[in-house]
Amino acid sequence: MKKTVLHMYPALLIAFMVMTMAACGPAPERDDAVAEKEISAVTHPEWSINANIYEVNTRQFSAEGTFEAFEEHLDRLESLGADILWFMPIQPIGEKNRKGPLGSYYSIKDYKAANPEFGTLADFQRIVDGAHERGMYVILDWVANHTAWDHYWTESNPEYYETDEEGNFYPPIEDWSDVIQLDYENPELWDAMIDQMRFWVEEIGIDGFRCDVAYMVPTDFWNRARMELERIKPVYMLAEAEEPELHYHAFEAGYGWTLHHIMNDMAEGEKTVEDIDEYFFVEDAGGFPYGAYKMYFITNHDENSWAGTEFDRLGDGVEAFAVLTATVPGTILLYNGQEAGFDRMLEFFEKDQIDWGDYEYHEFYQTLLGLKSENKALWNGDFGGEMIRVNTNSDQQVFSFVREEDGDKVFVVLNLSDEPIDTTFEGDAFTGRYVELFTEEIVEVDEDFTLSMEPWGYHVFYR
Repeated sequence: MKKTVLHMYPALLIAFMVMTMAACGPAPERDDAVAEKEISAVTHPEWSINANIYEVNTRQFSAEGTFEAFEEHLDRLESLGADILWFMPIQPIGEKNRKGPLGSYYSIKDYKAANPEFGTLADFQRIVDGAHERGMYVILDWVANHTAWDHYWTESNPEYYETDEEGNFYPPIEDWSDVIQLDYENPELWDAMIDQMRFWVEEIGIDGFRCDVAYMVPTDFWNRARMELERIKPVYMLAEAEEPELHYHAFEAGYGWTLHHIMNDMAEGEKTVEDIDEYFFVEDAGGFPYGAYKMYFITNHDENSWAGTEFDRLGDGVEAFAVLTATVPGTILLYNGQEAGFDRMLEFFEKDQIDWGDYEYHEFYQTLLGLKSENKALWNGDFGGEMIRVNTNSDQQVFSFVREEDGDKVFVVLNLSDEPIDTTFEGDAFTGRYVELFTEEIVEVDEDFTLSMEPWGYHVFYR
């Protein structure tokens, strides 16, 4: 049985481990006013400390769009290095006020059932068991804020919902016309919702939840849900949110939306490395509590279907930004199809499918995920090494840093621009003997080390 790593810290302000950054040009120094952070009291499952996340869209994953068809990919995903399989909602989809012919996964008609279009609960159970046999884990997308208009609670427990002055149900947001708002001022709803969540952990054996619009549900609800689920077994909780308060007691991981948008803007030439410096060394100092994981990504189901593919948004910078998300402090997300270089926006409310081709990017992501899993410097949260900035002669274009933990070390250099650059480095924090991750060449790095980098070029040196 896996042991559980406990963070038994008091909920009070303590001095945060200040990230070291050499003075250089416009790169900002850390603001002492935000150099203190609260500490997360969340209990992290031991298996999560170096785990990445792989998102599964069952409907679009295969031509069949079934659990059975997905199951055939488990060996390939194990080879890729996927650790946590996050399944978008798999429950039956509401028919009343449905969007499109098949509806939104997030319009749930019955929390304790499987969408018959995907298969049966027994089919999904085989996926969970198969993942566990391969050393992988499964989390389920959980929609706690709202249900479908024809969820059976609307008949059996209408008091679970908010209503207008005329007693009618209504959507949380006008555009979300296929769902209706639950009422978290009713404590009986808390009991009922946690009971639904317990079912999946106790009966199906999943390992946690990705919680949709977690910021729209009271934090105290999530705190209680986490506490009750932990009585069954250690669970992994991912919040679709970037609110720090969710991570004191409920969630170990949350979205890194801010960095995501910085990357998109950099690809358009609207931001520079200075903005990444600002994010990591100033703005984020007052963000997530120490010990929490931020989840970084270049795409996911929302971005792919509504904002464009990673190739639409990041252009030739796709690989460089992927390397960034895999090596900065935090955990990394891959969305299904990313390893194939799938370059089309998937339909959301109707059947579509990924063209897997020859898995063009499989080796690239396999290499990145393998290093993140094995090199302790890149482990999640406070289990990995702190990021120490290495400044260069190209402070607007090149982002470079070192991270080190328990004898493991990485030196990462990213040209986040569309110009070729001859790069020199300042200081000596980066010196040593390394292996270059993608070429497997042994490299001796001294204080006079220089790199000629192509546009959007990248190097990851490790030992």
